[in-house]
Amino acid sequence: MLKKFFKSFNRLWQESLKIFHFITNARWLILGSFTGILSGLAAVLFFFGVEGAKFLLLHTLAGLSLPAPSGEEIFHSHASLTASKPWLIPLFTTLAGLITGLLLLRFAPKSLEGGTDGTDSMIKAFHQQDGIIGLLAALVRGGTSILTIGAGGSAGREGPISLIGAGIGSFLAQKLKLSPQERRLLLLTGAAGGLGAIFRAPLGGALTAVEVIYREDFEAEAILPAVTSSVVAYTIFTLVFGSDPIFNIPDFRFSDPRELVFYIALALFCAFAGQFYVKTFYFIKYKFFWPLKEKIGMPFTLAAGGLLMGILGMLFPQLLSGGYGWLEMAIWGKLSLLTMLFILIGKTIATSITLGSGMSGGMFAPALFVGGMSGGIIGYMGQMFFPQIITQPGAFVLVGMASFFAGIANAPIGPLVMVCEFSKGYGLLAPLMLSSAICLVLNRNISLYENQVHNKFESPAHFDEAAINVLENLQVKDYYQPKRVSTFEEFTSFPAMLDVVAHSNDFYFPVRGKDRVITGIVSVQDLRRVLFEDVLKDLLVAKDVARKPYTVTTEDNLYTALIKFLESDFGQLPVLSPQDPTHIVGLLAREDVFKALHKKEH
Repeated sequence: MLKKFFKSFNRLWQESLKIFHFITNARWLILGSFTGILSGLAAVLFFFGVEGAKFLLLHTLAGLSLPAPSGEEIFHSHASLTASKPWLIPLFTTLAGLITGLLLLRFAPKSLEGGTDGTDSMIKAFHQQDGIIGLLAALVRGGTSILTIGAGGSAGREGPISLIGAGIGSFLAQKLKLSPQERRLLLLTGAAGGLGAIFRAPLGGALTAVEVIYREDFEAEAILPAVTSSVVAYTIFTLVFGSDPIFNIPDFRFSDPRELVFYIALALFCAFAGQFYVKTFYFIKYKFFWPLKEKIGMPFTLAAGGLLMGILGMLFPQLLSGGYGWLEMAIWGKLSLLTMLFILIGKTIATSITLGSGMSGGMFAPALFVGGMSGGIIGYMGQMFFPQIITQPGAFVLVGMASFFAGIANAPIGPLVMVCEFSKGYGLLAPLMLSSAICLVLNRNISLYENQVHNKFESPAHFDEAAINVLENLQVKDYYQPKRVSTFEEFTSFPAMLDVVAHSNDFYFPVRGKDRVITGIVSVQDLRRVLFEDVLKDLLVAKDVARKPYTVTTEDNLYTALIKFLESDFGQLPVLSPQDPTHIVGLLAREDVFKALHKKEH
């Protein structure tokens, strides 16, 4: 009897293995489900850690009473408040920054190069790292995010949990020895599970994960495993924390076509606020904290960011942590116009300080926060002057959340669906679609995520597809930009190089050596790295900062050029005459290769 049982079990196992290996959809269904289980468990632990840290540090020790959204009152509803000690907040955030810096320096020193936040690190791993994310680095980032958000840093949970989920997917793919293409898909699958669970929006989380990696495209092959993972992770998360959405939202309905005029105004305002949000973040990060990091090191830079954030949070508690409670108050009309405007500006600056300094956390939640306040300002102003038209100003808060994020992250579908899941219906679908589309068009030239690429043609993840054959049949001479190219001599001084750069529209400059042979290439980025080195920069010459020269001739094909772009990471290559290797006839830009490929493929 026992022998018969094991024989039947073995037959079933072999049949299952056959299905796994040879039926693609079944394979991804299994992988998506398993990844979703792990991502869901990770989301439960991460969410509990963040809320527990906030309760301990901000509520119990600092004595603050911060509003929580209705679906997240896991600690808030049964706790007595101690005497208020707001002076503890700068202490908490400074220590959080210092500890984060020390941990990252020890366990994940390259994590600050990942981009904007955890989501951006996931995007970078997809495009540039063959879908490989170190699980330890992802977990360290997740742990330090708990510390940052719990201490009051202006950051969200979504970036870290998407990185943790992506790290889980990448780890599984490596253990299963999957191909680089499959590894990338499982990376997105893990991120979708994390997002779907933490937002309690399984479809919106899955769609956001597969579209946020591009500006004008999405990863269609990842949809099946991403949705599966998101649903499984969401199910596990709601078994622990309940299935109520994050926000308690009235039954909003779009019924008056005249409201569309105000939703257009909302889109215009969100587009403007989005540009302010992104540009403020990049300015504070690269103009203030990066030069500071070069001078005092990573841990003390993060501590400085924590101190500044803590002072802001001590003075204005509305800026602390994610702030979803304030967002729900805006939906219900419990915040004044002036308060919403103040929070919009303050949250932008606070988030830029927190994440720009290098502390851990996500940009997603603060972006929804700022977008919601932007929508609230337009909605309640509209009701003030046109009460007969704007009867549900709180609906503008929800539409502002989706439109704002669509504009700055170039991800119109996922956030739109997510808001519909928040509101448990599609009553606002028309204004959501209109406002998101307008924001997307107006903010097409900016992106919250530094590693986001325009489409599959610009992603190294897809270079091994049909593009190779197409590019081998196209020649550089038909696509380069003929022009006079500025060059440096090997001993051109640093000030002289800056003067040439200031009067040129190019970003890459060949360096000539003996007999005018090209011995290197200097990029604007190379010069920017040493711009703040006051002691060295006056001693440097072009030869010191030049990188290995990569050039093409007019007779080379575009595939050869593409390989050189990948090897060098340059954005432009000098084009030489095949008869005279010292004669530069123009420049070939990386965009020229992608445009040629796109034109031929269509």
